[in-house]
Amino acid sequence: MDSRQIVGKNVRKLRVERGFSQEQLAFETGLHRTYVSGVERGVRNPTLLVIDRLAKTLKVAPYELLMPE
Repeated sequence: MDSRQIVGKNVRKLRVERGFSQEQLAFETGLHRTYVSGVERGVRNPTLLVIDRLAKTLKVAPYELLMPE
């Protein structure tokens, strides 16, 4: 599993745990819903700034999005 897939899996898991839809998460982070979908599917390569925005919205440290299970 590459780093994009790890980030995507972690974002999806945390998003569901927090009760966000993809659309809600996108709105809260200022990203487009299709971009969030691409991150979760592991086809987008999010920048550090995007990882930081996602982490803040999901209330975790940015490194937690990069940690494999």
